[in-house]
Amino acid sequence: MKKVLFLCTGNSCRSQMAEGIANRDFTGRLEAFSAGTDPQGLTPRAVEVMAEIGIDISGQSSDPLSRYEEQSFDYVVTLCGDANVKCPLFFGGTKRQHLGFPDPARAQGTEEEIMAEFRRVRDAIRQHLQEFFTIELQSEQ
Repeated sequence: MKKVLFLCTGNSCRSQMAEGIANRDFTGRLEAFSAGTDPQGLTPRAVEVMAEIGIDISGQSSDPLSRYEEQSFDYVVTLCGDANVKCPLFFGGTKRQHLGFPDPARAQGTEEEIMAEFRRVRDAIRQHLQEFFTIELQSEQ
């Protein structure tokens, strides 16, 4: 089974959603984790929109990147530009991929508009992960 680490600055939304999606959609093929360069805690709205698609991320934790320094990963995927720049090179031999998405936690407007942005980002992350890992895991067989 391949291991993937999703990185974002706050490890509060995008990387948490990616971790949940990868662990669900690629069960038995990927083991996903997430971390942040400056962890801020899990965003309740991210938990809510993931529950809407049957994925419970409420038990996930917002971890610092240092938690994974001694571990090896097959893939490190950055989900924001800041994490892409700050991602250290200690992940030797790892395939790095950057998939940038806007931060839904910065969305403004009514609660309905903010939740719509969380859903849009969630769905975009799922689509990109499906496309990327379907190809990657096929080539590994």
